[in-house]
Amino acid sequence: MTRRPTVYDVAQLAGVSIATVSFAFTKPERVKADTLQAVLRAADSVGYVPSANARGLAKGKTGALGLYAFDYLLEPAADFPDSAPLDSTRVPDGRLFPLYSDEVQRGVQLECRRHGYALMLGSGHNPGHLPSVIDVAGRVDGLIAFAGAASGALLEQLSARIPVVELGGEIRREGMHTVFVDNRAAMARLTEHLLIDHGYRDFAYLGELGTPEFVARYEGFSEVLRQARIAPPPPVRSHPGDDQSTIDAVRGLLDRPSFPQALVCATDQEAIVAIDALRGQGMDVPAQVAVTGFDGILAGRLITPHLTTVRQPMEDVGRVAVRILLEALEGNEDASRHETLACVVWRGETCGCSAD
Repeated sequence: MTRRPTVYDVAQLAGVSIATVSFAFTKPERVKADTLQAVLRAADSVGYVPSANARGLAKGKTGALGLYAFDYLLEPAADFPDSAPLDSTRVPDGRLFPLYSDEVQRGVQLECRRHGYALMLGSGHNPGHLPSVIDVAGRVDGLIAFAGAASGALLEQLSARIPVVELGGEIRREGMHTVFVDNRAAMARLTEHLLIDHGYRDFAYLGELGTPEFVARYEGFSEVLRQARIAPPPPVRSHPGDDQSTIDAVRGLLDRPSFPQALVCATDQEAIVAIDALRGQGMDVPAQVAVTGFDGILAGRLITPHLTTVRQPMEDVGRVAVRILLEALEGNEDASRHETLACVVWRGETCGCSAD
C-alpha cells in the first residue's frame, strides 16, 4: 500500500519548517506570499491533503456545520438493501424535486462553501428519531434543524453545547435561534386573493396540523374566512410526501354532495398531487375548482397551468441560518436572535388568474 504524503514531506520539499506548513493551511495570512506559494506547490507535487481532523483538534473545532432535515421521498432501507444495484431512474416523480428542504439545503451549502465550512447532512422520519440528530450534532460546530425534524426538547439540550438554529419554527426556544417566515400572514394574503379577487366563497383545506408552521398556515386561512363571515372548514388530512393521503383526501371531497370552489393546500407537494387526482376524475383546474399551494418549489412553475402559491425565500433561509451560526461561533451572538424573512404570493393560473 502506497504511503500517504505527510506534512514532513511537504516541509522538506518546500524547504520550510512543519510549523510553516501548518500555518499555510490553517492561518495563511501569517505566511509570506512567496513562502505560501512554495508550500502549496510542494503539497500539490506530493499529493498532500491536510487532515481536517488534525486541524480541528488544533482549533478546538471541526470546521463543519450540520443540517438535520426531513427525509422527504427517500426510500425506506428495507426497500433498498445494500446488495441492490444502483438505479437513479427509480425516482417516482421528478416534478417533486427540488423540494422545499432541497432549496433550503442549497442555501446552506452555498453559504458554507463561501465561508470554508464543510456540511454534514442528517435526516429522520419523525421527531422521535433521535440517535441520528445526536450523531450529527456530535461531529459539527453548529447545527441547523428543520422545525419538527427533531424534538424541541432535544434541540434545546444540544444548544447548551453548540449553537443551534431551527428553521420554520413558530415557537421561540430559550438559547436557540430561529429563521422563519410569517406563515400565518402569508396564507392570509393568499386566501384574501381567492376571496376578494376571485370571489370564491366555498373552500376546502388539505393539510395537517402536525408542526407549528402548518398550524399557523391554517390559522391564517381560517382568520380571513371568519372575517368574511364564512365558517372555516376543518382540515382534510393530507401529508406532504405521502401521495396516497392526498389522493384519498381528494376522493373524500368528491364523494360529498357538492365540491368546493377552491382547494387550499398546506404545501405545493400536496397541491400538485391534488391536481393530478382531480384531473384523473375528469375535473378541470381551474375551470371547475381552483387549487393553491404553499412554499414555491420549482415543480409548481413546471406544471401546466402554473401553480398559485406562496413563495418562500428558501435559499435565503439556509444562508441566513449559516450566518447566524458563524456569528455565534465567533462569539458575536444574540442568544435570542430570531430572523423573519419575507415571502410573497405568486399568482399562477391554478387559482383562475390569466397567464401573463
